[in-house]
Amino acid sequence: MNSNYDTKCISALRVLAVDAIQAAKSGHPGLPLGAAPMAYTLYSRHLKTDPARPEWFDRDRFVLSAGHGSALMYGLLHVFGFGLTAQDISQFRQADSLTPGHPEFGHTTGIDATTGPLGQGFAMAVGMAAAERHLAARFNKPGFDVVDHNTYCLVGDGCLMEGISYEAASWAGTMGLDKLVVFYDSNNISIEGSTDIAFTEDVRARFAALGWNTDLVTDGNDICAISAAIARAKENRGKPTLIEVKTVIGYGSPRAGMASAHGEPLGAENIAKLRETLDWDHAPFEVPQDVLDYARAQIGNNAAKADAWEALMAKYAAEYPEQAKQLKAWIAGEVDKGYLTDADFWAWEGAKATRQTSGEVLAKLMKWVPNFFGGSADLAPSTKAVLPGAGDFSAATPEGANLHFGVRELAMAAICNGVALHGGLRPFCATFFVFSDYVKPVARLSALMGLPVLYVLTHDSIGVGEDGPTHQPVEQLAGLRSIPGFTVFRPADGPETSAAYAFAMEHKGPVALALTRQNLPTLPGSGVDAMRGCYLLKAGGKNPDLVLVASGSEVHLILQAAEVLEAEGLHARVLSMPSMEVFDRQPQGYKDTLFPADLRARVAVEAGASFGWHKYVGLDGDVISVDGFGASQPADGLFVKLGFTVDNVVARAKAVVAKLQK
Repeated sequence: MNSNYDTKCISALRVLAVDAIQAAKSGHPGLPLGAAPMAYTLYSRHLKTDPARPEWFDRDRFVLSAGHGSALMYGLLHVFGFGLTAQDISQFRQADSLTPGHPEFGHTTGIDATTGPLGQGFAMAVGMAAAERHLAARFNKPGFDVVDHNTYCLVGDGCLMEGISYEAASWAGTMGLDKLVVFYDSNNISIEGSTDIAFTEDVRARFAALGWNTDLVTDGNDICAISAAIARAKENRGKPTLIEVKTVIGYGSPRAGMASAHGEPLGAENIAKLRETLDWDHAPFEVPQDVLDYARAQIGNNAAKADAWEALMAKYAAEYPEQAKQLKAWIAGEVDKGYLTDADFWAWEGAKATRQTSGEVLAKLMKWVPNFFGGSADLAPSTKAVLPGAGDFSAATPEGANLHFGVRELAMAAICNGVALHGGLRPFCATFFVFSDYVKPVARLSALMGLPVLYVLTHDSIGVGEDGPTHQPVEQLAGLRSIPGFTVFRPADGPETSAAYAFAMEHKGPVALALTRQNLPTLPGSGVDAMRGCYLLKAGGKNPDLVLVASGSEVHLILQAAEVLEAEGLHARVLSMPSMEVFDRQPQGYKDTLFPADLRARVAVEAGASFGWHKYVGLDGDVISVDGFGASQPADGLFVKLGFTVDNVVARAKAVVAKLQK
């Protein structure tokens, strides 16, 4: 049975949410009204977190996967003393406020993940739990559980309808992530009405089949029952836990149990009736001080746990100094940049596919970046994204660093986002470039949160050959390049691949590497300058006649074309542009040295869509590209068929020069 103050705290959360939504004239009151008791129970009884130290590493993580319920999240942060004020909540969804429409990581203190796209929060929580499990296996010693925390996630029916949740849940069950607890806000209502119109499965049976422990709370207002279920989940070992909590959407309002409670303000009259039902007679955004004091006293008990952890870390450092030093460095995100001056890191000879050089760079980097944690979507033999000697992460061997995601590209990427959000590890994920179509929604969130997730995308372009147009990426480069804050590298050889990794290790946001299946020669003069996004490979004399620029597998092609042009009396400046985004961030003076304003004869060559290249070649230039789909045939013949030949580059270059000379 709930105490009087517990009831008041829950009512405060409910009314704060509807008041915020009413003031904003938009938002989603249904979830906060129904789920407030379970969220309150978690924060007041179980969540290990300290509002005074919100980034304490061994805190529990909480992800509101149903991010449209953000008004509940902001109420929790206010009531439990994370620094969010009533004034902040009154500015819900307004310009420059700390209470945006969906939770945003890095924007509001106490938010562990940016959520909103349903199901992604679930998968990120899985990644957080995997990171905790791996770090605990790597660093904990007898009597020193320095990494020991839970990950909690709140999902709705919509999250569990999304395919990403099925992928992530299957993987979490296989990996035995028993410190993951997911609350299912089960209210049988979606935007269009009863969930029965599209979602009739037995959710707990599905999760049981996926290797999860399941529990049921039949009354979503019974915080004692909810607390007991959480306690059981924390004692459970070997499996993650799903707790289905039966709730009423829009609880306490005249719209209770109705689809109309989901995503629009209740209106002044309905809010007045809600206040009557909840016996809440305070002004909008007002929470009595005694209610705040009660809530904050409960969560304030965690300060002692944070103090105890800091004391434990001090003893750990005395007993295990090297491990403690390493753990602190990993938590801080420190990277030893010794690779920048290591000759072997930059040394490449002969012809190799960049997917192969990528795998070799990854292996070399392990000396300086020992906290890599990642893998492929069932394609490691092809992507070469493997950490030699690091072992496989599994339920039995959590100390392993190679992740086997199975054929789950979407969840794979979101799990890596969760690993990055957790902290302490450098996540990477790999698949064929064409399957970045499955990954893109998650890549967008990587960029939005500024997470250092490395995407290894192999088998780029029509070079895939015989697998045909379904497997030949064409528009994917342009698609990823279009994401704000997302950096794409398409290296031309081994040294450029080293440069791409070196850039990624220092960069604060996500980086994707587009890599070839076919062998590419090591180019004269390539290397560290690729970290600037575009650089000079061949000057073309003091007064070149034109600029040839390419990325990846087409760079060696334009170098060959430049030699032919020179023999015919035309001097070409040759540029390699492995990353448009990095080059665009360079000082204007550097850009002008490569692309002088008066040198308008320019030809770009890339075995992908032309979209994006015109800003470099201008109205007078030309782009040799693939603006249709490929075909199923050996790659060498397909490159010829689509115009990626020395003769065609030479002819198109001559045509551009001739046009400007008229």
